Amino acid sequence: MSENRSLNTTPLQGVHEEAGASFTDFGGWQMPLKYGSELAEHQAVRTSAGLFDLSHIGEVRVTGPQAAEALDYALTARITAVAPGKAKYSLICTESGTILDDLIVYRLDGGEDDAAREFLVVPNAGNASAVAAALTERSAGFEATVHNESAQTALVAVQGPEAARIVAAVLSAGEAAALEGLNYYSARRATLRTGGETADVPVLMARTGYTGEDGFELIIGPVSDRGVLSTEATGVWNVLLDAAGELGVELLPCGLASRDSLRLEAGMPLYGNELDLGHLPSESGAGGAVPLKSKQTDFVGRESLLAAREAGTGITTGQAVVALRGAGRRAARAGYAVLDAEGQRIGEVTSGIPSPTLGYPIALARVDIGFREAGTELAVDLRGKAEPFTVVEAPFYRRA
Repeated sequence: MSENRSLNTTPLQGVHEEAGASFTDFGGWQMPLKYGSELAEHQAVRTSAGLFDLSHIGEVRVTGPQAAEALDYALTARITAVAPGKAKYSLICTESGTILDDLIVYRLDGGEDDAAREFLVVPNAGNASAVAAALTERSAGFEATVHNESAQTALVAVQGPEAARIVAAVLSAGEAAALEGLNYYSARRATLRTGGETADVPVLMARTGYTGEDGFELIIGPVSDRGVLSTEATGVWNVLLDAAGELGVELLPCGLASRDSLRLEAGMPLYGNELDLGHLPSESGAGGAVPLKSKQTDFVGRESLLAAREAGTGITTGQAVVALRGAGRRAARAGYAVLDAEGQRIGEVTSGIPSPTLGYPIALARVDIGFREAGTELAVDLRGKAEPFTVVEAPFYRRA
């Protein structure tokens, strides 16, 4: 049961308590860590499907004739090039080029009417307020309006190779057929048939995720009434579990523990670990999200990032994030020292686990740039013992 009522809770809190979830404080939110075995939850996503409550994540809507241009200025990606119904991964940087957050932008308008431009920006939970404030400030001078809808919105994700079958089962016949044409990093509005108190729930259905598998993120709301939001989110959660049962498909509720191990196997950075306010994108494994050559329009942080690139590597701290594979059985954890062949400290692990899928330890680490080439032999200080690790190409895992 829940004990700490001072933390923010999602509209699905009661569902998680009833399911016997173990909770953890995540950025001021009381979130399910796991429901039973985190290993079983991880494996369910890799082999069948997992169900996640991600309602702590932010949702910020940007509308108006110049919404795309405002986002072009606010973010590193070229949002004016995003087609209707598509999504784009991007960063929002400070003036000095460091990372305020990484996020996904969905274009929701149909493209026929300039006045009806509409985008949904989805930042990380702990950064939602800061991102909304930055977007509001950076939209000044543009015909664009920013609405922070995070408190009125819920998000449920279905991830895994069986995700499409499960989601299709709760859509109308016409919408289920349209699901086949919904490509990765695309989104469309849909209606889920939940039955119960709320027979139909409108959602934004996005084929995106953070696990390395196929899957869908179902954004519910905005709904101003907390009770209605809880009812709708609960209806969506339960109907997905029921649909999986009728299909004879495993769908396990999954917590943050398995979400973290899944994203790390997929080589995806986590804000607060690999990404932060102290490093540039090129120092964090996110340089590809800054298209300095193709995006000629100005954006916040562009001059600093250009100056760093023109200076040579685009790296000012002399370090970069690399992927590491362990040769033994013991896993490296965040904060552990990375050592060179002479035993000198040349970096620090940012994330590390024993990979459930691959059967060996994996980690991401920020190390001196002279050690970032694949094949470089390093070691990690595991409580006084130097364990061998090798720099490898990310991701560690890629689905078939």
